[in-house]
Amino acid sequence: MTAQRGGEVHGAAWAEFDLATAWWTIPAERSKNGLAHRVPLSPQAVRILKAWRPSAGDSPWVFPSSRKDGPHIAHAQKAIERIVEASGVDFRGHDLRRTAASLMVGAGVPRLVVSKILNHVESGVTAVYDRHSYDLEKRAALDFWGKRVDDLVHGRRGKLLRFSISA
Repeated sequence: MTAQRGGEVHGAAWAEFDLATAWWTIPAERSKNGLAHRVPLSPQAVRILKAWRPSAGDSPWVFPSSRKDGPHIAHAQKAIERIVEASGVDFRGHDLRRTAASLMVGAGVPRLVVSKILNHVESGVTAVYDRHSYDLEKRAALDFWGKRVDDLVHGRRGKLLRFSISA
């Protein structure tokens, strides 16, 4: 739902989330590129997190380790293997991020906005001068993505949405 890196999702702490305002802030020390990253949460993502919260118990981690020797899960390989077996679709965890990015761009989300969602570092002169947060654009795109995934999950495939900034 957020198109973030697996390691950043696996290591997410509840303290990083503000479900009231629907934001997740990945701190710089946990981000692959070393930059803090604000991720808008779609209504669907907020709903999932709220429903999941009791499963985490009193752990500070969104996905606590079931083993005593780890604070949070290191990867979701076993869960993915169960999904692959049940669905018959062979994929890797990173394929979810790639698919989200590809389908967002294919539906009209500007590539720059998807890059900002993915927390990729830009190079070039424009990147040096462009200090815009892209928060509104990222929110519109991830809200759109949440609706699109929701439609797919609920069998509303004929209703393929196209992105617009007012989405």
